[in-house]
Amino acid sequence: MKVALPKSKKPLVIRSDGTHDANEWERAMQDSGPAARLGDEVQITRVAIEANRILLEINGGTRSGHWYDHVQVGMGGSTSPVSTNQNGQPINGSRLALVFPDGVPSLTSAEIRRMLSPVFDFEKHSAAEQYIDKLPAPVQKAIKEQRAITGMDKDQVLLALGKPRSKSRQTTPEGDEVEDWIYGDPPGKMTFVKFTEGKVVKVEESYANIGGTTAPPLPPPR
Repeated sequence: MKVALPKSKKPLVIRSDGTHDANEWERAMQDSGPAARLGDEVQITRVAIEANRILLEINGGTRSGHWYDHVQVGMGGSTSPVSTNQNGQPINGSRLALVFPDGVPSLTSAEIRRMLSPVFDFEKHSAAEQYIDKLPAPVQKAIKEQRAITGMDKDQVLLALGKPRSKSRQTTPEGDEVEDWIYGDPPGKMTFVKFTEGKVVKVEESYANIGGTTAPPLPPPR
């Protein structure tokens, strides 16, 4: 959201030139509270086309939702809603009407997005996407292909592979900090990522316990 969105059973009007009545929206905010705040991510869950307007349902509108939307859980005297958005705020809905004075014309989706752009940011990227866009091309490619390559840092490996199954850390006699991250479970593919001073220096992959047996160790010499 580029602006705060009030909850409202009556559709809030957005004109086809992208403007809206800020006073009307403020009154709805005072009466019913916010459906979404500035910067919140919302979903258009239903679209209906009428003679002179396009109705948009946001986050399920004002209809009653699932039973768990009203449930709160907690302990120690504090509770929080079960159903929340990505910012931890309770999920609320609203309704909007994109109004055309001479009736709804033939429109492309790009034209509708442009009309709604003063209220909705359709081009917004997540912080992770913005971070990835600034990385060198080989690192971007590796993250997209979900693999680690030498030179990556720990944040980049986490984006590519997620959290490792296990970690180990040691310090070499020279004083360098070495850390090993292990992905996968036997039997199956195992990936070993070695870091030195926070950078990947080695990536190894193997298939553990597939298609064979391991010979028992030799007895110790007598």
